[in-house]
Amino acid sequence: MNETVLVVDDEERIRSSLRGILSDEGFRVLDTGRAPEVMELIGRENPAVVLLDVWMPDIDGIELLRRIKSERPAVQVIMISGHANIQSAVAATKLGAADFIQKPFSVSGLLAAIARSAAEIFVEGAEARIRVCANPGCGLFFCDTSRTHRRRWCSMAVCGNRHKVASFARRRVS
Repeated sequence: MNETVLVVDDEERIRSSLRGILSDEGFRVLDTGRAPEVMELIGRENPAVVLLDVWMPDIDGIELLRRIKSERPAVQVIMISGHANIQSAVAATKLGAADFIQKPFSVSGLLAAIARSAAEIFVEGAEARIRVCANPGCGLFFCDTSRTHRRRWCSMAVCGNRHKVASFARRRVS
């Protein structure tokens, strides 16, 4: 199963922030600020999801999306932008973008978009590692990196379910 996310953004602090968030959720994260490196990274690493900024200095993000989809149509691309308009969102969707997220984005919204995109790739079942949080009020997807693959709740602070994770672990131990 591929749990790799490629972050393509010319702003280092955005890449760093996304790297930290996604790594904490169990994803393997690659990142680049240079558009010309993207196709090489996709070919070599085969990421499940690409987070792609619309405004890139070398190549426009929409043009890069077009290249990704023509050469690697199975790769899920989520467009991110702080300066986009509705026309950019429509164009990206028509070209095959899985989602379009406006900066600044919420962590839960970002993870939900990645999970929706990854859900098309990951297979559910006994060996599945992408799960939906068991808290009915949460609904976030998370990557279960536990040894037993039986984690039932996400670890997001916004979910407010950390006590459930601890009680579930105690029940399993006793």
